[in-house]
Amino acid sequence: MTTTPEHQDEYREDLLGAGYEARTLPLAGDDEGEVVATLVRRRASGTSRRAVLYVHGFVDYFFQTNLADAWLEAGFDVYALDLRKYGRSLREHQTPNYITALDHYDEELDTAARIIREDEGHDVLVVMGHSTGGLITSLWAHRRRGRGIVDALVLNSPWFDLNASVFQRTVGTAAVHRIGALKPRTVVGTLGSAYGRYLHSGSGGEWSYDLAWKPHGGFPVVAGWLAAVRRAHAELNRGLAIDCPVLVACSDATSNPVKEPARISSTDVVLDVAHIAARSPRLGRHVTLVRIRGGIHDLALSPEPARSEFFAELARWRDTYVPEAGVTP
Repeated sequence: MTTTPEHQDEYREDLLGAGYEARTLPLAGDDEGEVVATLVRRRASGTSRRAVLYVHGFVDYFFQTNLADAWLEAGFDVYALDLRKYGRSLREHQTPNYITALDHYDEELDTAARIIREDEGHDVLVVMGHSTGGLITSLWAHRRRGRGIVDALVLNSPWFDLNASVFQRTVGTAAVHRIGALKPRTVVGTLGSAYGRYLHSGSGGEWSYDLAWKPHGGFPVVAGWLAAVRRAHAELNRGLAIDCPVLVACSDATSNPVKEPARISSTDVVLDVAHIAARSPRLGRHVTLVRIRGGIHDLALSPEPARSEFFAELARWRDTYVPEAGVTP
């Protein structure tokens, strides 16, 4: 669950192996002590001036090399952030995945964008967020509008609302805010294990990843973290003004893995895709919504043919809306 404790200012070989490098980004400490993020990269052949920065979701980290391959084949250098207290950035003294305000992530996002653009000379930056990462990057792109930092935003099943009853989304949210203000590390929920077991190769799935960083049952959902997410949901619901093209992609259906286990391989069992579709127009003036038939929550990990459909839609949108290096859109 832990990573190398010392700070790293230079890239080193990453755990993903051939061609992947990682560097540790020291961040301001918090009440738990030392805080870091980790920037992973893989460069396309030749000298690319276009890059994509990937940001994972809750109980997650970057391991989706097939997604990286799709961007590399299109001539993009690929970067990914393991946010503070996730994956490569998690330390023994930390509460996994814990934060009390999503704008705290601005520190590592700003640092990564500076490295990619200024230090490593990229003219074009596409930011891609999955699930909670889609919520985080949407709000960050909104706050950084007008600065020429983000040229395009891609959201893979972004988390725009609780997949819960109206009572839980209203009365339950009010209770979470009260608990979060008084005892932010109080456990208020848990995640199911069905989705993780479906994905992982050790339980018959297609994908290999570290179960210490992405356990089947997740990490406990605590009040302070959930309150931060619900504040972000409310902000997005009021409307954002993201000033770059946005692609939102999600499955065409949601199901309950307990009630409908046979549909876990062809639906989003984590989020309600109706929420994603309904809230997407509130991101900004230029939003494209794509529904992937048979897609799962992480569309890049969907079984075929949904996975190829997602990559094809991504390529079509990218070729239309992402500028070439040195060209003002």
